Amino acid sequence: MPRPHSPRCIAFKPGTTYFKPCGVPLASIEKIALTLDEVEALRLADLEGGKQSECAKSMEVSQATFFRILQSARHKVAQALTQGNAIELKGGTVIMPNRDGTGPVGGGFGRGRGKGFGRGGGQGAPGTCKCPQCGHEVAHTRGTPCVKLKCPKCKIPLVRGDIT
Repeated sequence: MPRPHSPRCIAFKPGTTYFKPCGVPLASIEKIALTLDEVEALRLADLEGGKQSECAKSMEVSQATFFRILQSARHKVAQALTQGNAIELKGGTVIMPNRDGTGPVGGGFGRGRGKGFGRGGGQGAPGTCKCPQCGHEVAHTRGTPCVKLKCPKCKIPLVRGDIT
């Protein structure tokens, strides 16, 4: 029996769960599962053009593990595109960033570990930061957790205003 995977840190929550050929019912085609860590590897390496060593650090895995995740993802995407399969985005042993208590509780993927993006918000997503006491709102800045900002009126840390 193989050893279980260590959780991989991902910073992207897909907005959809399936991609499929146009005009073909989902029930009638084969589905290929792309895990969330594979989606993250594709995003970091191919979309953002990151170096494998930097991407591996971001996902908290070794460079060799990152390479294997990326190769697996590319193989699955190529297979789906050439054979007309649907791609299902799901699963994997993953955790979301903000494990410092700044993310919404229990919103992550995987086995319920960590603090996740919850229902579409989170660090890096557009939205607002809001004062829990007076309701003052400011635009969220990508890469800056809301809790690092203080309300100009109340002087208390802000929270994400678009997450319930």
